[in-house]
Amino acid sequence: MERRRDSQEPFYRITGSGPKTSAEIVQEARQSLRTLRTQRPFTPRDEHRQLFGEGSSRPRDGRPPSAFSLHARNFEAPDSRPGSGTRLSPLDHKPRLTVVAAAAVLGGGALEEAPALPKPPADQTDGRKGPGASRARLLRATMSTVRLPPVSPPHNTHVRRPESSDSPPGRGVSVPERLTIGAPPVVHAAAARETDQAPTSQPHTRQPSTHTSRPSTHRGEISRPSRSDQHTGAATCGTRPDKEVGDGDGSGTGSDVTEESFWNSVVSPVLEKFEAVATGGSPSEEVVRRLSDECSGLHGALQERGMLGRRLRKRAALLRSLYRLIDLGSDQLNLLLAKLILALEVSGNNLLNICKLMFKISRSASNDTLFHNNSIIDSLLSVLRSKDVSVCGEALLYCVATLKFLSGNSALRRLLLEKDCIGVLSQLTHRLTHAPSERDSTGPTHTTAGHILVQLTATFRNMADLSESRPSFVSNGVLTELTTVLDHHYADPDVCTNVARIFSKLSSYNECCLALAEIPQCCRIFIDLLGKHSKKQDLVVRLLFTLGNLAARSPEAQLQIYEERGAVDTLLRLLHSYQEPGTAPGDPLGPRGPPSRPPPPLPGAAEREDVLVKLVRVLANVSIHPTAGTALAANKECVGLLLKVLERCSVELSEELMVNAAATINNLSFYQGESSEIRRRHAHLSHLLLKLLLSSSMAAVLEATRVFGNLSQISDVRLFIMEHKVHQFVVTLLDSKSSDVCYSACGVLINLSSEPHNRHTLRQEGAIHKLAECLRDFGPYDWQLAGLVCQTLWNCTEDGMEDETTELLHTLSIYLDEEEALSYSASDGDTMRKLHQACWELEFRPVAQRLCRRFQVQEAAEPIREGQAAAEPIRELS
Repeated sequence: MERRRDSQEPFYRITGSGPKTSAEIVQEARQSLRTLRTQRPFTPRDEHRQLFGEGSSRPRDGRPPSAFSLHARNFEAPDSRPGSGTRLSPLDHKPRLTVVAAAAVLGGGALEEAPALPKPPADQTDGRKGPGASRARLLRATMSTVRLPPVSPPHNTHVRRPESSDSPPGRGVSVPERLTIGAPPVVHAAAARETDQAPTSQPHTRQPSTHTSRPSTHRGEISRPSRSDQHTGAATCGTRPDKEVGDGDGSGTGSDVTEESFWNSVVSPVLEKFEAVATGGSPSEEVVRRLSDECSGLHGALQERGMLGRRLRKRAALLRSLYRLIDLGSDQLNLLLAKLILALEVSGNNLLNICKLMFKISRSASNDTLFHNNSIIDSLLSVLRSKDVSVCGEALLYCVATLKFLSGNSALRRLLLEKDCIGVLSQLTHRLTHAPSERDSTGPTHTTAGHILVQLTATFRNMADLSESRPSFVSNGVLTELTTVLDHHYADPDVCTNVARIFSKLSSYNECCLALAEIPQCCRIFIDLLGKHSKKQDLVVRLLFTLGNLAARSPEAQLQIYEERGAVDTLLRLLHSYQEPGTAPGDPLGPRGPPSRPPPPLPGAAEREDVLVKLVRVLANVSIHPTAGTALAANKECVGLLLKVLERCSVELSEELMVNAAATINNLSFYQGESSEIRRRHAHLSHLLLKLLLSSSMAAVLEATRVFGNLSQISDVRLFIMEHKVHQFVVTLLDSKSSDVCYSACGVLINLSSEPHNRHTLRQEGAIHKLAECLRDFGPYDWQLAGLVCQTLWNCTEDGMEDETTELLHTLSIYLDEEEALSYSASDGDTMRKLHQACWELEFRPVAQRLCRRFQVQEAAEPIREGQAAAEPIRELS
């Protein structure tokens, strides 16, 4: 609702800064209609689940594939070994068992397979310094004087290949182990001494030939008595032994015995069942169900005993069996296998293949139920929390892509929200944008990060469809992170378009829009992107929609957009280029450099019009700020382009564009200073407004009437209205059932009736009768409109009243009774009731009392022109 204003101000006033009075609060209810709304750009959902859509700017040969085959053979064996803390360098020494001796035992063929062995160091004692060297010399001196008697191996002793490694024979086993498999005890002893040799063990000798035939010692015989000890021996090559379950020191502690018992009683029977299943072909539902139950049970048993991760000593044998079942090709079973394999903390290529496996399963929408009934989502989120992008970048890519597919399902979307998926993805976004490698935009990590961000932002886009997700977007700082993504990846159209889609969705809601407006660099980044990607219509239209939302809700954003360097020029260049599709929009690159790919094709007519609708809306909402509005009203190019829209378009074909252009001109017509281009070109504009008034669109008629309400302060415009019979149309608008239309019509009539020669013409058109009906119908619900009607009646009845006097006096006497007048708002809340009361006291009662006294005594008075003070000073609400 509008307050009356000084005579030099326009009919519709822009709210300024300073404390708000009660009437100004009510005024904002009507003032908000001046900000333009429009539909959010619609993007149909891509039903084809793939990493990159058909419209991706990435070349097909330079991006990760969406389709691939995956089998058990794709998994690598070395990852099956227990994890290592540090990788040790190989010892520079020569084993006691020479290649020649080994060949004599194994046969001539073994010599060809045995690799060349390193040479011994020149001086063994030079390699160790400090306290360790003294201790090593002491031990060598002791062992050189004390000789243990030879111990014969038991008759039932036999040597087995280690089960702690899933490598094939000859892989992952040291040279002495390969040479001693199946060899006589004397060879076992020599090889065992070499395998178990450490800096603190028996002394080094320069006579390998004599030691080759030396009888085996006690240490050599017990070096490989069990599977547990074999595993410990392998672990010393890359793993630091710890006093934990599955990482014992090979001394046969109680925990080792417990694990061995658990393995034999629980794990081994399940693995035997797995091994009994023939791979290949399509398994029956019963087989899949049985294997799934066994897999789930095994997972639960390992979790209960605390043997997940890398703590299980025979983890390698378990992983081999699990990898083998993948070849069965059952999606249900493979999800359970993936969940267990991830719980065993695989890494490297095996982690990548497991993420690919889940991605492959999620590509089919029919498998969404499997993910909903399985806690595999927790495993996916755990991978995203813990893995390093620089090490596991491709695995994270397929992991996030899986979440992208799942978030397209409404039920899974809610499940992801419950599991804090938005928070996890926000942390990953922060790691991607703040990693040191991001400074190098040409490195491979940047490319991988870009691929991940395409999937990640697409997941955010799906999650934004959920209304309950908006608080999570704000609380987790997602908007700030995405703004940083735009700043870092401004040259990546795929990432920018996804982020623009997210912002276009979230900025439609007040809390998200205000949070976005508080980000300092937000408007600058949007303006830069509009210049960089000016011909990419799907990106431009969403950025403009978001800017329009920001300007509609935040006065700070209105001023920030206007004051941003090059913002007005960029917006006007876009307005020109999309009106004239054959012309170039200037230099869209600015300081960013030359484009890396050919420009996209020019958009069609419908797409161009959509951009123009959003662009004109930005100008309309920005012009609400007095500083921006005054400058834009004086900008010849801006006003000229808006008038060109009214000239070239028709309401029937481009209704929203025409309405937005008229609304923008209406906002600019508020500022009618000497520099105003609107005021200077009022004659041409008045002719263009006639086209809108005569259209069948009520929205276009309303906007044209509003513009005439401002322009009718100019005498030449009032003369144009009377000569072209526009006043007849305006009087007819008083019959409208819309209070906004009646309010706009009163704005024109009050300015027309300020001239004596127009009053008689208006009375002949039945203006007084229609004003009386408007007061009776809308008064109790819109006291500001009622006050404006009374002002119009004051001007129109300056030359005397006619038959409507009695009816008007009756209506005014009822509405001037405070108790009766405010009874219409008794059912409203306390706040609205106070606002109605304040508006009745300040906007309606003063002018209604004067009008009532005139009718009673037929008092002559000067007509009230638009802007004359007829009300008491506005007071603040208590």
